[in-house]
Amino acid sequence: MSISHPNEAHQGEIAARLNWLRAGVLGANDGIVSVAGLVVGVAGATTDRTPILTAGLAGLVAGAVSMALGEYVSVSSQRDTERSMLEKERRELADFPEEELEELAGIYVAKGLSAATAQLVAEELTAKDAFSAHADAELGINPDALTNPWHAAISSAASFTVGALLPLLAIVLLTPSTRVPITFAVVLVALAITGSISAQVGGSQHRTAMLRILIGGALAMIITYSVGQVVGVAT
Repeated sequence: MSISHPNEAHQGEIAARLNWLRAGVLGANDGIVSVAGLVVGVAGATTDRTPILTAGLAGLVAGAVSMALGEYVSVSSQRDTERSMLEKERRELADFPEEELEELAGIYVAKGLSAATAQLVAEELTAKDAFSAHADAELGINPDALTNPWHAAISSAASFTVGALLPLLAIVLLTPSTRVPITFAVVLVALAITGSISAQVGGSQHRTAMLRILIGGALAMIITYSVGQVVGVAT
């Protein structure tokens, strides 16, 4: 017996996909803003395409590697913690089965079931798969669906790269007189899209999310372009 909604597993899959989508959007947004600021800053110092391209590619590669490494380390740490918690729960089930059964029943009482119903639920779940029942109810972990750090790293690097390519291609394919304003416009459009998607996934207001990200991206490009101009004049 289970008190879970029949669509709970499907809802869990949807939640996991939304989390990946959110991470992908954030990675793309980081790629857009960081590389846009970099290439616009270099463009403020020189009209030569080679240093702009070199700086953009370097920023893209460094950023993608940094994002991948950060995600890998973070998810690996999370996975190690989850495995440790699951192993502890497995040992407790083996050493103290009666106490664990009472604990599981207590969890369902706390969720609103009567003591008799909670005891029945706990007994039937324990008979079916005690470990999975406790992992879900006590830890909120699905032992069969732990996050893969390699998947997280690859996804983060890929989303960052896609986002970074937009300002890089825009600025190196245009003429010196048009590259900065058009790149500025391309970046703002891209940020508006990622902001809208992020707001939709997160359930927040589109206008607020878009304004926040547009203002941040615009300020980043204005500041780096100004720095580039100052450095270009000084040299």
